[in-house]
Amino acid sequence: MTDTSLPYRLEPIDKLAGHTERAWNIAWNPTRPLIASCSADKTVRMYAYSPELKFAHLSTLETGHTKSVRSLAWDPSGKTLATASFDSNIGVWEQDNADEGDENGTKGEWECVSQLEGHETECKSVAYSNTGTLLASCSRDKTVWVWEVHPDADFECMGVLMDHSQDVKCVAWHPSEEILASSSYDDTIKLYIDDPSDDWFCFATLTGHTSTVWSVVFSPDGRYIASASDDQTVRIWQRVDEARWESVLVLGGHERSVYSVTWGIGAGTGLGWLASTGSDGVIQVWELSEPESKSIGPPRHRLIARIESAHDVYDVNTVVWCSRKGYTDLLASAGDDGTMRIWRCSSQ
Repeated sequence: MTDTSLPYRLEPIDKLAGHTERAWNIAWNPTRPLIASCSADKTVRMYAYSPELKFAHLSTLETGHTKSVRSLAWDPSGKTLATASFDSNIGVWEQDNADEGDENGTKGEWECVSQLEGHETECKSVAYSNTGTLLASCSRDKTVWVWEVHPDADFECMGVLMDHSQDVKCVAWHPSEEILASSSYDDTIKLYIDDPSDDWFCFATLTGHTSTVWSVVFSPDGRYIASASDDQTVRIWQRVDEARWESVLVLGGHERSVYSVTWGIGAGTGLGWLASTGSDGVIQVWELSEPESKSIGPPRHRLIARIESAHDVYDVNTVVWCSRKGYTDLLASAGDDGTMRIWRCSSQ
């Protein structure tokens, strides 16, 4: 049910069924018209889409993971996909015999070219850095791992970060700097950088949430962080110094746990569009813009779109904006009903 009093609406474009158990996560390919979803059914489903927004199932990756595939991420080139599983392993996938003229990536089988082992228990999230040279992963074992990407699908562990006291739920990279964020069951967000003379280390801990922080994401310009929590709120954190971030805004509107937050450029103005979703089945979209003072303080914000029962009676586990030029008004969601849904945020 769409809130018609708001300036925008989430227009349903497609409902992509096929997973036989809950759909956990989604990744839009950054360079090609592809989108992938992962599920408790241990598979990844790959879809292509046309300029007319017609979505077509391309392939189903029988991943070989022995438990749920919880997270997936494309590298910046759009040629490599990483999967994180509750079996504690990370799979790295590339397209075999891809046709050089096949810009859309619709040909060629996907093959697992590497498996990264090291986490002791469930792997919850995986993310590539903006250059594609680093891969981060996190786990219920309370650790965050940073891997260096080498040619020929070779990976080297650069650091095992043990700063959280509980299960680590999510990892996310800064869009232009090698700064890594993680969020946890310990109610905190940790920020890490590499010390050139030593190792990766935690340089900041962000506190304010009163329960599990399920999701964390940087703003497109890298000056803010958004986090989603079991405390039913989304928090916005502003970078106030080189290594200091402060909570400047708390967004409400959810009645149960907020599982996912995503920040895209939206209409290309201001600070972009922030979407959130969770256990209440609601998807909210906020338009954020610079603080009036242009300095430290909460960004101006207005709720521009809201839909209830986005996946009928089911929890919604994730929302993700598309980053490809010309498609930045597209939002994808995945839920416990096993479906992926595609929405367009359009003016009413």
